[in-house]
Amino acid sequence: MRNLNMRFSLICVLLVHIFNANISFAQNFRASVVKVDITPDNSQQLLGYQARKSTGVHDNIYHRIVAMDDGKTQFYIISTDICLISPSQYDKLTAKLQKQLGINPMHVWWAATHTHSAPEVGPAGLPSVFLGDRYKHDFDAKYTDMVEQKIIDGMTEAKKNLVPAKLGTGWGLSNANINRRARGIDGKTSLGMNPDGPVDRRIGLLRLEKADGSLLALIANYAMHGTVMSGENLLISGDGPGIVSEYVEEKTGAPLLYINGAAGNIAPIYSVYPSPGAGRLNQFKAMLGEKILEANKTISATTNEVTLKAAGTIVEIPRKEGLGWPDDLGNYTRTTKAGVKMIKLPVRFLKINDDVAIWSAPLELFCEISNEVRDRSPFPYTFYFGYTNGWLGYLLAEEELQYGGYEPTVSPYAPGAAKSLTEAVVNYIQGEMRSGH
Repeated sequence: MRNLNMRFSLICVLLVHIFNANISFAQNFRASVVKVDITPDNSQQLLGYQARKSTGVHDNIYHRIVAMDDGKTQFYIISTDICLISPSQYDKLTAKLQKQLGINPMHVWWAATHTHSAPEVGPAGLPSVFLGDRYKHDFDAKYTDMVEQKIIDGMTEAKKNLVPAKLGTGWGLSNANINRRARGIDGKTSLGMNPDGPVDRRIGLLRLEKADGSLLALIANYAMHGTVMSGENLLISGDGPGIVSEYVEEKTGAPLLYINGAAGNIAPIYSVYPSPGAGRLNQFKAMLGEKILEANKTISATTNEVTLKAAGTIVEIPRKEGLGWPDDLGNYTRTTKAGVKMIKLPVRFLKINDDVAIWSAPLELFCEISNEVRDRSPFPYTFYFGYTNGWLGYLLAEEELQYGGYEPTVSPYAPGAAKSLTEAVVNYIQGEMRSGH
């Protein structure tokens, strides 16, 4: 009996050690944030609207980089004040990061805020198929190299500066956006405002704290085109997303990564004005910046027990009949044995503990799709990061195709794309992500 009691005691001691080891591993969460200025010192071709060159700077533009490390996985999120990049530019960057820093490309998400008042970065990619007349010039390789190198340097710094951290999640709400698919009496659609159209006004928020509870960084996910200013504006600017980020940073003393959502059919409430003043740019500090600050105050529970799980899948969708394809995107298409040309759409996933599911795609997505994914998700917090790791066009809600307008003309996808993407993402979130694989 005495031997049995001794064995039982040893087993209990061993279990306590194992439990404590797991706790210490789970509490090994670290994070860091880096903000890097990428404002050019010369005139640049601006991306968004027609081809045009900048004449000055209204507000500086930046990379903001967050690194997170759960003791097993290191994950990086980059938010850049630019309009978009080609997936080939993302692939070029992540190949360098893997070679120089040993970082797995699956663990790097590069999101563009989608401001239409920032310089081009890298090759045109898919837009050249739809808007060929716009790209009769070569991109500025020197500026692109600088933008790329500053990400590499910033991630090197972030990797070195990881500190013990905690994470919290919350929701906010802002009425700073509106559906932009204006419907005429004849049912035809044009760019404008549609107050009755679908919209997504939720703010998804991640709060990163230092061990002492002080703010390290915020990541705010909100759907809104960076089009407060129109093509008449020739001043470099982060537009709405950039102004909001700078305001929140001024108030909190910590960087804010603005991550755009499914903004394919969502404009800022003031849109396409000729100048910052005419577009009431500063009002977005109140309409959206203050709402982010309010949401941050509601996050009362943060934890240093954080587990990160990153994954990805390819969703294949038929291309439009007769659509051309850029040379730099050969890895993103294939032809079936039956001769059907498919787009290979990369979708990424990040699971944080058991309550946060984030998915991203290189898309200008209509909000109805991300809204449905969120509604069908078993996770309390489900966010969509748009304009991430490149741009492969607009992907519309199926019912919107009949109304025409601008967005269908710059979508490379055949009808049925919305259902294919929605079901693939929902199945992955309900299946692999929920089961923990």
